Amino acid sequence: MNDRDPFAEGERAARDNIPAEANPYLNGSDEHALWAAGHAKIASTIEARETEGS
Repeated sequence: MNDRDPFAEGERAARDNIPAEANPYLNGSDEHALWAAGHAKIASTIEARETEGS
């Protein structure tokens, strides 16, 4: 059984300032889409906070 969570991995990558282009999953796969969605969720939150602070 696979206990990896691509969405959570994408969130973690965004928090660690890892670019979206570093998505480790095969482009077009469900895992790729989930990782990208997790990354985008956190990246947009971080970007919004930085915009508010400027």
